[in-house]
Order: sequence, then structure tokens, then C-alpha cells
Amino acid sequence: MAVCGLLGLAAWSFCVLVLAVQPHRAYGSIRGSLGINKGVVASPANGLCASSVIVHGYKCQELEVTTQDGYILSLQRIPEGRVGGTAGTKSKKQPVLIQHGVLVDGMTWLLNPPEQDLPLILADNGFDVWIANTRGTRFSRRHVSLDPSQPAFWNWSWDELVTFDLPAVFDFVYGQTGQKIDYVGHSLGTLVGLASFSEGKLVNQLKSAAFLSPIAYLSHMKSALGVIAAKAFVGEITTLLGLAEFNPKGEPVGDFLKSLCANPAVDCYDLLSELTGKNCCLNSSTVDLFLLNEPQSTSTKNMVHLSQTVRNGVVAKYNYGRPDYNLMHYGDVIPPIYNLSNIPHELPIFFSYGGLDALSDVRDVTLLLDSFKFHDVDKLSVQFIKDYAHADFIMGVNAKDIVYNQVVAFFKNQH
Repeated sequence: MAVCGLLGLAAWSFCVLVLAVQPHRAYGSIRGSLGINKGVVASPANGLCASSVIVHGYKCQELEVTTQDGYILSLQRIPEGRVGGTAGTKSKKQPVLIQHGVLVDGMTWLLNPPEQDLPLILADNGFDVWIANTRGTRFSRRHVSLDPSQPAFWNWSWDELVTFDLPAVFDFVYGQTGQKIDYVGHSLGTLVGLASFSEGKLVNQLKSAAFLSPIAYLSHMKSALGVIAAKAFVGEITTLLGLAEFNPKGEPVGDFLKSLCANPAVDCYDLLSELTGKNCCLNSSTVDLFLLNEPQSTSTKNMVHLSQTVRNGVVAKYNYGRPDYNLMHYGDVIPPIYNLSNIPHELPIFFSYGGLDALSDVRDVTLLLDSFKFHDVDKLSVQFIKDYAHADFIMGVNAKDIVYNQVVAFFKNQH
């Protein structure tokens, strides 16, 4: 496959690095219908419910949540399973929030047939499923006063996902259901969750958490292209490229990726394996569907922050590159660390990671797990899958049998 045809996938693969202060408030609204409309295949432009959920016979609702800093986020709710499924009872269902990685959106959970997709599997098992979509992605490109064409719209990193996006969605789901929430994150979705929970945010609204292909420490990332890209994403790149939005489908980012592929250490003819590891269990038609829908935009500042995590070997807030700027933002010349060992020891947590993952490397996951050495032993579950790489956790044809059934059992065990 030619390099140019894979540039979008390259951006996604590196960033799916991958692929929520004070009391917070969220503002929500509801649109669309919970009705089933079988047989209708809609464009994703009409929303994830129409394109990927209702068409399979599930009820689905499109919602909007406004963060404290003004971003309007898209959120989908699948309140029950298909008619005749175990979720067809009238009892109050347990809410579960699913958070994607970077440069993708909620669509990545819905690319396989319905019986293989985690949100629909959870719905069929009696859960009230909520799918988050991070700021900057196609359904979350609105703001109360800013426009995506303005650089100020893109002035954020994953710190803001910790501080604003995740709390807004948690507040809304908790307000709608009145119940503590089960959380599932993949890749960057794990980093945002871990950072948030380590600061005590949301823990009073959280029931348990499942982290798939967890990203926190990235020093041992095996991807040559990923390491080269991380070294290239120094703070000056924003000025260098004149970019606020990092759009993998745009020409400036395409040129940047081509320059990385010129490095002889990089194999750009098999970028998915080059960047995520040798995925064992992907269906080619699912990968094709992925390429039709992803990748999505993020901010260049977010890319810089992720690269700092790779280079510096710590989980810390964004480094502005100047002591006076850091002092202004943090009251210290060094950005604060997210201390993951502060996550409540009684919180039920499930980790699942792969032996072939080039981004969530086994050595880095081992370092992450060391932060949980004082965790209540009966509250921590760890699954290691020798043959799995990064993308297998969201698109693997056997992920239901190997991973998702374990997630369902873990959540049910907490109830």
C-alpha cells in the first residue's frame, strides 16, 4: 500500500497513543429520537446513532453536553439492548461511559458487526451505554463563542480533557441516571481517566473503571515512527507549522508525516504494524471502514503534550517550555505530576494490555501497574493478552471473546 494512502492512518496510529478543579457543572441537551428505524443506513454526518446503532435495531439518542470552558460535545446513549435481549427488562440499568483515544471519535467502537462491538455488547448485557466524543472531533467541533477556524478554539491539550471534557460528561450522565458510572477507556481514554481519578475528580460519581491498552508511561514505545514523531513534536512546532488544529487529512500534516516516513528506520508500507504493533485479529473490511471515517482532528498543543509524555517519561501537566509561563500557570517552574498512586485504593479497576502493543509497551504498563502496588488486591484485575496489539482492543474480530466478555463480567461483579 502506498505511503500517501496511509498518511491518515499514520497520524491516527501514532496519536492513538494512543487511540477529566473546583466543583464543576455541565450543561446538557437532548435531540433526536430513541426510536428504532430498521434498515436505514445513514451517513455519519447525521450522527453515530443513525449510521451505526439504530440501523442494527438498537434504540439510540443523540445528546449534547457543554463544558465549563464552552465546548459543545456530542454524546450518544444506547439505553438498552435489542428487543428480546437480556437488557429488555424494565429494571434500572447501570450506566457505563465509553471514551475513545485521540484522533478518533466514538465511531471507532462501532466498526465491526454489532455482535462484536463493545457498546452494543454492553447494551445487550443490561447496561445503559453512553459514548463520548472529545472536543475537536467531527461531532464536537462547536463552542459557545469560538469557531474551529480560530486558533483559540484549539488552545488545549489533554489537560483540558481531564479538567473539562470528562467532568462535563460525567456530570451529565450522573444527572440523567442518578447512579455511579462504570468507565471504559482505550489508549488516550485511559490516560485521561487515570489522570482525572488521581486528582480525586469524579471518584464520587465513579463505580469502577476498565482500561484497555493503557497509556500513561511511554518511554519504551517500540514504534520507530512514533519515537521519531515524538522527538519532532517539540513546542516550536506550533510556530513552525503555523498550526493550531492538527488535521491528519490536511496538507501541512501530510507533508510532516511524509518527512517522517523518509527516515530509513521507518517502514511506511505497513504503518499500522509499524505504529501500533503487529495486530493479530483485524478484519480488512473493518480497517477499510475505519479509513473511511477516521482520523479526526485534535489540537497541535495536544500532540505536543503527548510527545512530552513520551520524551520525559512522566505523567505531568503541559510544559509551556518557559519557566515563567509554567510559573504563571502552575505556581511552579516545573509542571505538576499526576500521581497515579493517589487513585482510591478501593476503586475496582480492570487493566487489559497486549504483548505485541508498540504503543502501550509491556515495560511501560509494568511501570503503570507499580503505581497500584498498594491497591486493594481484591479490587484490581489485570489481563495480559500475549498476541494482542493496540488496535486489536477496539477492532479485533475476537475481542468479544477475549476482552469484552471479561469487561462485562468485571462490571457485573461490582454490582
